[in-house]
Amino acid sequence: MKIKREDVRNIAIIAHVDHGKTTLVDNLLKQSGVFRENQDVQERVMDSNDIERERGITILSKNTAVYYNNTKINIIDTPGHADFGGEVERVLKMVDGVILVVDAFEGAMPQTKFVLKKALELDLPVISCINKIDRPDARPDEVIDEVLELLMDLGASDAQLDCPFVYASAKTGYAVMDLDHEPQDMKPLFETILSYIPAPQGDPEAGTQVLISTIDYNEYVGRIGIGKVDNGSIRVNQEVVLVNEHNPEKQDHVKISKLYEFDGLSKVDVTEASIGSIVAISGIADIHIGDTICSPEHPEPIPFQKISEPTIAMNFLVNDSPLAGQEGKYVTSRHIRERLMRELNTDVSLRVEETESADCFKVSGRGELHLSVLIENMRREGYEFAVSKAEVLYRTDERSRKLEPMEIAYVDVPEEFAGSVISKLSERKGELQGMSLAGDGSNRLEFHIPARGLIGFRGEFLTITKGNGVLNTTYDGYGPYKGDIDYRKQGSLIAFEAGEAVTYGLFSAQDRGTLFIKPGEKVYSGMVIGQNGKPEDIELNVCKTKHLTNTRSSSADEALKLTPPKILSLEQALEFINTDELLEITPSSLRIRKKILNPRDRKRAAKSV
Repeated sequence: MKIKREDVRNIAIIAHVDHGKTTLVDNLLKQSGVFRENQDVQERVMDSNDIERERGITILSKNTAVYYNNTKINIIDTPGHADFGGEVERVLKMVDGVILVVDAFEGAMPQTKFVLKKALELDLPVISCINKIDRPDARPDEVIDEVLELLMDLGASDAQLDCPFVYASAKTGYAVMDLDHEPQDMKPLFETILSYIPAPQGDPEAGTQVLISTIDYNEYVGRIGIGKVDNGSIRVNQEVVLVNEHNPEKQDHVKISKLYEFDGLSKVDVTEASIGSIVAISGIADIHIGDTICSPEHPEPIPFQKISEPTIAMNFLVNDSPLAGQEGKYVTSRHIRERLMRELNTDVSLRVEETESADCFKVSGRGELHLSVLIENMRREGYEFAVSKAEVLYRTDERSRKLEPMEIAYVDVPEEFAGSVISKLSERKGELQGMSLAGDGSNRLEFHIPARGLIGFRGEFLTITKGNGVLNTTYDGYGPYKGDIDYRKQGSLIAFEAGEAVTYGLFSAQDRGTLFIKPGEKVYSGMVIGQNGKPEDIELNVCKTKHLTNTRSSSADEALKLTPPKILSLEQALEFINTDELLEITPSSLRIRKKILNPRDRKRAAKSV
């Protein structure tokens, strides 16, 4: 018989990027007494990874728990980025309701729609939290209308449409039920969670059933499975069986060696957990997302949606440039393979395949950001390798037609840039689906565009909108192939010989285009040192020094004025490289190079295409 466990609530916080989810969790933690009064707590304490902190984005979902009025509230902070949508899909299976956070100025955005759709599909109750109401340009009443409109568009039930609205300023640490109320603390939000989010329910007398929704990884204990106890109870030293709905063959008999529950920011050892508890389980080497831990007497898997397939891939190769091995600590194919396989322990949206070459691995993910975060993590850990241009993964339908991943791109731009954006995205096979006014008076454009049409576009987008545009995308399934796209109109400036770039050589080269390097940098034949203003590639000798004569001295070089080079970030470099180029990645450098370094071989290969 199913019963409710009233002393527990399980919620996920969902939102578009940068609408304040993680800051909201910070304040729920602080006001529930998780931290000591004099404890120094950094902002966005849930974003524990360096890259998350630097970029201000959440990449991995995080579990935490707070207590309010003798009720334990398990909170899951989820990513807002489309590339990490796989994280959101999974964790919603652990909760009984969601808090939808919406910026009081920006309103409902593309990812708001994506994450809300996932919650509604699982029939979860929604608390709408209109955040950042202390912004001078906040427009909470209009945003409520947008959220209600979105709920209706997504087919919300009457109960979901009747959701409570809470106004908050996560940064200042208060929530109110009505804009006329005096703001004090987060108490109104806590009260709404207890009264509106249903308590978890299950049959405590039934056999054990725990669906694993997230995998954590720890160097010391290996894989850690995280999931909610749906039925029965689970205890240390219990003999259980692992089953999986999508893999009927799986019937692994294992023993629970360690069991944890979440308390604040830490995991605490427990000997037993009952229905509704969110638990972490270690000691099972072959545990995967989607597995159900069951009693051996009733091995019945819990249904679980398949993880969305990757849409984009790039090759990770051993670096074989003339400068290889000088800056990295881990440089061999064995090192790279081990690191990529380790990533698979926690990132279920990633795929790693071996290729015909032992020095090359095909890595597939959900988008450019997804893969660039992995690359950045690897270079910080001391890895040196090369990557190819990102390419989309095609499919064929039953009539053997070529299909490609499509995206919906939402662009918010001031009116004067709208024409240029429409023109650029149309060149990349984008179709304008709609045009409306956004909350701040700018134009909101909606495009249906192939995913490959957006590869390398973000940098160009910032240039044409002078940094005033906002581009958001959301995956829209596979559609018919839209035809060839010319990624890059400009050619590359290529170093002609190995050596060190000097001012004199760079001075003559800068008339040809934009340089990426400065004097004193090491170069080699086939390395890309800049972007040509024209479509073709040009080879230049940037190591060339001025010949000394009786009347001239080499110090005359000092009078030459060089334009500061354009130093590319990792994302810009990944966007810039062409299909015949590689990006050489080391802990301290990013170098673009031609796949074929020898100029003669390169010309021969170009003719044979």
